[in-house]
Amino acid sequence: MRLKGKTALVTGAASGFGKGIAELFVAEGAKVAIVDLNEDGAKAVADGLGDATIAICCDVSDGAQVANAVAKTTEAFGSLDIVVNNAGWTNANSPLMETDEATFRKIYDVNVLSIFHMTKTCVPMWRAQGGGVMINIGSTAGIRPRPGLTWYNSSKGAVNLMTKSLAVELAPDNVRVNCVAPVMGATGLLEQFMGMPDTPENRAKFIATIPMGRLSEARDIANATLYLASDDADFITGVVLEVDGGRTI
Repeated sequence: MRLKGKTALVTGAASGFGKGIAELFVAEGAKVAIVDLNEDGAKAVADGLGDATIAICCDVSDGAQVANAVAKTTEAFGSLDIVVNNAGWTNANSPLMETDEATFRKIYDVNVLSIFHMTKTCVPMWRAQGGGVMINIGSTAGIRPRPGLTWYNSSKGAVNLMTKSLAVELAPDNVRVNCVAPVMGATGLLEQFMGMPDTPENRAKFIATIPMGRLSEARDIANATLYLASDDADFITGVVLEVDGGRTI
């Protein structure tokens, strides 16, 4: 029960890493807002987890919708202690010149602008209440990039560095900001990352680049996020924690 008495908001929580994070947070005693553009998916996750959750439909690239999601969370649970910026998007793996401007902008709107919106919304509240925790889901793509994903790689590089800068600036306010950087995982974006059908043979090509011999799983990312969200990590800020089976070594 490492999060007993805490309230968390997790974006992109209708599936994949976000769903795994929400499930573990509830199991560890937190009340959790399941936030996702997929409203039906968010409701299904919340229904499965019970009264400790609410489902909120939100486009994280829209500042007004982010502010509304935070307001609904605090209205439902009385406070907001932890935010996990997990929602993400990518272009399909392809030569960089094939990505159009609209796709580029969507990548940055979902992966980077969303954190700007969440910061602008939550920091005044956290300053008033004496602290808070933000965890951004970055990527090993921002540390050791793969070809074919240049624009996605650069957005996650921004997330990784933004985390460090936010941590330094917000430390005097007792606001901790950390980042979890997963290696490629078996999520809904897997085929886009691969740029090819998800077959055992194609997976094997990517798994071969990970020393521990497998893709990341939701439980891996959830466990790392739980630690950084908990009071066990109360002196840790500005960390980019690689959860990658050795990929970035």
